[in-house]
Amino acid sequence: MSNVKIVILNWNGRAHLERYLPSVVQYTMPKYDVVVADNGSTDSSLEYVAEQFPQVEIVRLDRNYGFAEGYNRALAQINAEYYILLNSDVEVTEGWCEPLIAALEADPHLAAVAPKLLADTDRERFEYAGASGGFIDMLGYPFCRGRILSEVEIDEGQYDTPREVFWASGAAFACRADVYKSHGGFDDDFFAHMEEIDLCWRMQSSGYRIGVEPRSKVYHLGGGTLNVLSPRKTMLNHRNNLAMLYKNLPTAHLCWILPLRLLLDGAAAASYLVKGQWKGVAAVWKAHMGFYSMVGTLRQKRHIERAKRAPLPATIYRGSIIVRRLFGGKKFGSMM
Repeated sequence: MSNVKIVILNWNGRAHLERYLPSVVQYTMPKYDVVVADNGSTDSSLEYVAEQFPQVEIVRLDRNYGFAEGYNRALAQINAEYYILLNSDVEVTEGWCEPLIAALEADPHLAAVAPKLLADTDRERFEYAGASGGFIDMLGYPFCRGRILSEVEIDEGQYDTPREVFWASGAAFACRADVYKSHGGFDDDFFAHMEEIDLCWRMQSSGYRIGVEPRSKVYHLGGGTLNVLSPRKTMLNHRNNLAMLYKNLPTAHLCWILPLRLLLDGAAAASYLVKGQWKGVAAVWKAHMGFYSMVGTLRQKRHIERAKRAPLPATIYRGSIIVRRLFGGKKFGSMM
């Protein structure tokens, strides 16, 4: 059994594989195995991989199961001690694997760790969905060391210290295979978006820690599957964030945070309406309807999580990044 396997989930992504897979093979193999798990692609993705990189293993799924269930189904067929889940639109750098694996091997309570993510389109700047480690605030809004709301910082080495965080980016997610599987992996019902934040929360509720190791550096394009302005992405982010809060929050916090979040989502829909962005309004509506339809299943999942009697993780910011932004807080700085 290979100790480490890098697993890239693909769906009709030949263009990304042509652009990014060469760096993964160059800086990863033959020391570690690389696997492309395919979500039922109908383009020529797999023909490209088989012809250009025959040393890369291929796991074929029969249809597109999305990011969450797609990874779960693929990893059920892949044996390793450690997984590194890598988006198909990530360029890696020399020596990127070793710091991640060293961090996991040094701390048996570290369940997952991410590298520093920089933007592929602006290489001096952090990448939006991960930067140098992820957090959420008391209302469940995600932010990063290097990105608060829409403010993305330039990387000047200010966040190069390895540390504990709340979530590791799913774009480059190194984890213990046994812990991933014992927690059920990503929540299949999420399909895509925020599934890694939810999993990291569940891991922390079991007593594990999440980390970032900036000595490992990768470049992420972002929006490779769903564009940042996609109404479907908006819907999934709103719906899955509510689902994550419902599953994981202690009852004393859930009773006031969830109603407040529903109101704030309404305010977001109103802002879309004022701007004439009808697809945004529809996306928030669909998100709420989707969340309500999931409540029965979510109640069962919440029962499992709350049985752990875990307190609110210390890695959650005890404030609001929106309020902080209104008072000029554009950068992470030393806020946590």
